Amino acid sequence: MFEVGKDIFKHGFTGAGGNASGHRRLRFVYGIFLIAFVIFAGRTFQLAGKGSNRVRQSIGKADWIVRRADIIDRNGDILAKNLMSCDIFLTPKQVKKKEKVAEFIYKLLPNEYSEQNVFDLLNAAKRVRIKKMADETICRKALKNRFDGLEVVSEQRRIYPKHRLFSHIVGFVGRSSKDDLLMGRAGVEKEFEDYLANNTAPLQVSLDSRIQSVFYEQLARAVGLYQAKGAMGMLMNSRTGEMIAMVSLPDFDPENLSKVSMFPLLDGVYEFGSVFKVFNTAMAIENGITKEYLVTKPYPIKDKFNRVVYSIKDVKTFKPPRPYLGVDEIMLHSCNVGSAQIAHDLPYGAQQEFMHRIHMDEPLQLDFGRAAKTLMPRQWGPTERATVSIGHGISVTPMHVMLGINSMTNGGIYIYPTILKKEIGPMIGERVLAPEISERLRTIMYRIAEETTGRNARVQGIKIGGKTGTAEKHVNGRIETSKNMTTFVGVFPIDAPQYIIMVTLDEPQRAPGDWGRTAAYNAVPTAGKILDAILPLLFE
Repeated sequence: MFEVGKDIFKHGFTGAGGNASGHRRLRFVYGIFLIAFVIFAGRTFQLAGKGSNRVRQSIGKADWIVRRADIIDRNGDILAKNLMSCDIFLTPKQVKKKEKVAEFIYKLLPNEYSEQNVFDLLNAAKRVRIKKMADETICRKALKNRFDGLEVVSEQRRIYPKHRLFSHIVGFVGRSSKDDLLMGRAGVEKEFEDYLANNTAPLQVSLDSRIQSVFYEQLARAVGLYQAKGAMGMLMNSRTGEMIAMVSLPDFDPENLSKVSMFPLLDGVYEFGSVFKVFNTAMAIENGITKEYLVTKPYPIKDKFNRVVYSIKDVKTFKPPRPYLGVDEIMLHSCNVGSAQIAHDLPYGAQQEFMHRIHMDEPLQLDFGRAAKTLMPRQWGPTERATVSIGHGISVTPMHVMLGINSMTNGGIYIYPTILKKEIGPMIGERVLAPEISERLRTIMYRIAEETTGRNARVQGIKIGGKTGTAEKHVNGRIETSKNMTTFVGVFPIDAPQYIIMVTLDEPQRAPGDWGRTAAYNAVPTAGKILDAILPLLFE
C-alpha cells in the first residue's frame, strides 16, 4: 500500500480532465489519507500492545494452574504430583519504583539478600535471576505484587514422594517438545496420559504403599543376602485382578533419570522351571491320565528313528518315596522324569492349545503397560514337549506366569490384572479350567507348602499353597549351570484364594549356612518373610 501511494504522488493521475490544479487537489486528498492511515495504524499497534500485555498476564496466571492430576494409592497416599515453582528475574533498567522494589525483594527473600545486596542488584547492568526454583508461597507473593522489571517465570515439576518405591510401575514424565508440557513417558504416567493431562481429580491406583514397602525391603535384603543380580515380586488380588504390589530391582530414581533400568515384570522373558508343572498337572487331570510312572531312572527322548537324542533327569538330591508315582505325587515332589512322561502321554497338540488358552503364547495388553512377546517352541516334537512340561524351552514374562497360576487356583477363571482400584464383586474373566481340577491343584500346592519345597513360606494363622521353580539360564546359547532364576508362586488362603504372590530372584548364590541355591533356599524364605509382614495389613 505504501508503494502505491508513492507512485501516485510521483506521477499523478492521467485522464481526460487532468491538469496541474487537479494534481494538487489529488495530492492534498491523498496526503490527508496517509496522515489518517498513520494515525490509525499507530493506534491499532498501541491497542495491540496493550492487548498482548493482558494476554501475557493471563498466561502468567494460567501457568500457575496445576495441569496434571495426582496419582494416589488405594489408601490415598500420594505417589506422584505436580509441584509449582518459579524463577524470579530482575531487569534493573525497567524498574520504575526502585525503593518499593528493593523493600519487596528484601521482605520476599530475607534469608538470601541484605539491603545492600538488593540495591546492588537494582544497579546491575543486565537482567539477573534473583531466585531459582522458588517454592509456591514465594512465587504466589511475587505474582501478587507485580512491579515493572520484576518477572516471575513459573514451572511445573513432577515429584514422586515415595522416590524409588514405585519407579517402574508409576513411571516418569518428560517435557513435550511441542509446548514444553509434562507428558508421561513410562508406566502409569504414560498409559493414563489422557486422564492425567486433562483432569484435576487424582487417579487412584490399586497399589498399597505399605505392602509395596515390605516387598521392596525384603527383596533388597534378598539381593544382598544371596548376592543376586536382581529380584522381583508381585501381589495380586486373585478375584479382582487388582495389583497390590509390584517391585523390581534394580530400580531407578524417577526424578533423576540418568539411568533407567528395564521393568522385567513386563519387559523380560525367562524360563521358569518347575512352576510350569502346575500346568502340566492340570493338562494330565483334564485328559484323564491316571497311571503311575517309573521315576527312578532318566527318561529318554527318542527321534523318529528311535534314537535317543535327549534324556530328562532329576536333580541329584531327588529321592522319590517309591519307584512309581502318580500325577499328583509327581507335582508334589517336582519330578522331572515323571512330568516328561506325562507330556508324552498327552494328546498331540494339547500343550499348544493349553498354552494358548492361558495366553502364554501372546503379549498381554494391560491397562498399565504391555507384557512382552513370549518365546514359544518353533516346533512341538518329543523333546520340546518334554522340556516345556518342566518349564524349559519356553520363555515368558513373570506376569504371564502369575496370571496363568492364578487361573489354575482361583476356580479356573483367567482374570486380566488392573492397576486401578476396584470394588469387590463377582469374578469376571474367561473360564479356562474346570473348578474341580482347580480345587485338586490347590490341594497339591498346599501339600507342597506343608511337606516339600515350599515349607519355608509357611506363616502362622493362614493356609498357603505354592509351587517352586528353578531354571538354569542360557548364556550365548548355552546352559550356564552356575546361573539360576528361582521362583516361588503362592496362593492364599488356599481353601478360597484371595491373593497370589510371586517372588523371583535372578542369579542368587548360596547363602552362608545354606545347602543349595535353588528356589527352596532363597525365593521361598523371601516370600515367607514378605507374607509374615503383609498378612496383618491384608486382613486387618
